Amino acid sequence: MYQNKVTLIGFLGSNPEVRTANNRSFTTLSLATKSSYKKDDKYISHTEWHRCVVFGKLSEFAKTLAKGAHVQVEGELRSREYESKKTDKKQRVWEIRVASILKLDRAEKAAPEDQDHDEVPQEETAA
Repeated sequence: MYQNKVTLIGFLGSNPEVRTANNRSFTTLSLATKSSYKKDDKYISHTEWHRCVVFGKLSEFAKTLAKGAHVQVEGELRSREYESKKTDKKQRVWEIRVASILKLDRAEKAAPEDQDHDEVPQEETAA
């Protein structure tokens, strides 16, 4: 049995980008996750940036997100190679091919009487 599943929770570092390649439209997300460790009685913080690629109907939802959005993405870790125009050498990039996105931000309050109720986060999955 094989499994390739990644779950990341973080914040978008920029607005989503809609791109087209091979007559196929997709959305890319730049997702930041943080971790920290203790060294010499000091906490060292580390931010890791993840490139997330979203296809199909889920891409339509992904492009509505904005910089700073708190999200959970699930998908598959993939690598691909391309020829760098700067160095004329092959480059390898690692990406998350997204299968689902869960928006973790609290919804903005519509009216003062709604302030006592928590909103349920939105979840979208690939069809």
